[in-house]
Amino acid sequence: MKSFNLPDLGEGLAESEIVQWHVNIGDYVEVDQVVLTVETAKATVEVPAPYSGTIVNRYGEAGDVIGIGSLLLEIEESTASVAKTKTVTTKEATQQRSDAATVVGTVAQESHDINVDEFWVGNTHQENKEHPLSAMPSARLLAQKLGVDLNAIKGSGPDGVILDSDVYNACDKQLPGTEVLKGARRTMVGAMAESHHNIAAVTITEEASLAHWLPEQDITCRLVQAIVDACQREPALNAWFDAETMTRCLHHTVNIGIAVDSKHGLYVPVLRHADEFSSKGIRQWVDKTVAGIRERKIGREQLQHATITLSNFGAIAGIYATPVVTPPQVAIIGAGRIIEKLVLDNGSVKAVKVLPLSMTFDHRACTGGEAARFVKALVCHLQQPSV
Repeated sequence: MKSFNLPDLGEGLAESEIVQWHVNIGDYVEVDQVVLTVETAKATVEVPAPYSGTIVNRYGEAGDVIGIGSLLLEIEESTASVAKTKTVTTKEATQQRSDAATVVGTVAQESHDINVDEFWVGNTHQENKEHPLSAMPSARLLAQKLGVDLNAIKGSGPDGVILDSDVYNACDKQLPGTEVLKGARRTMVGAMAESHHNIAAVTITEEASLAHWLPEQDITCRLVQAIVDACQREPALNAWFDAETMTRCLHHTVNIGIAVDSKHGLYVPVLRHADEFSSKGIRQWVDKTVAGIRERKIGREQLQHATITLSNFGAIAGIYATPVVTPPQVAIIGAGRIIEKLVLDNGSVKAVKVLPLSMTFDHRACTGGEAARFVKALVCHLQQPSV
């Protein structure tokens, strides 16, 4: 029987959330058949089976947060699959079984900043000798932080070892109303904390008059096109900054991350080469991408390489804000709720609609003058009748 642990899915990410299982106990699977879908770093990834055979055991349920190396499946190999692996040496087979038994391993420990010497696994130092307690070091630390009693948990790991996911599930049950953050919400915590600690954030606000807009204008499309124009006129805001090397990269292409709110959390898919899209193309991309996010079918590559970000929070509520820059980017534009204002026009008072704009920028990477010129270009483009 073969054990299949969650592999490293890239980018040094320690944890994933199980979104959906595609197989059940007793099912027969082929090599490379997708067995489950997980979400990590705001992206969904399909995980294939490494062996052919029958599913004997399945570990974890939808919604569980698991670490790299966590046991996912135990598969009874088919005869054909076993024949292909006879070249594996006894030593290698022993090592594989040993690896499967460790379950979580160094990444989960590293994620929680654990001193392994302060914890134990197995029945050493057990308070209850009749019911020995086995738990991963990371699970013990997590239980301590969440106030969960390990003695009340039945482990889902090999030989009943308690995993991080078991602790999370127990926390959900014993503290009604307390939600363990997962998926996109969990990722957002780290991203926002990093921005708060590492960026010299300054926010500048302005208004764009929509008096000359034609009826039925697509606000998102107009904002994307205005950002592209402003980036071309003031490229200092379409950039990445690396404080460690004191280097700045000005981008020739404009890849706009567009913040999308969903019940699963905040996602920021990237419209790459936004300058090459027509209004119709932008709308088609937005509609298709939002549909993918709602179905939790968005790939990691769709969330990478943004050079600047747009948050159209005004579609829900809010006039001005202080949007948070995501490093290594140096700027984010926020569009507030369109409001109506009274203005003087040749001595006459009239009502016009205006679009409030807020832009936060990293003052380490660009000057106030560059930021102000960018906002001015943004406003000028938005005040045109159409593009």
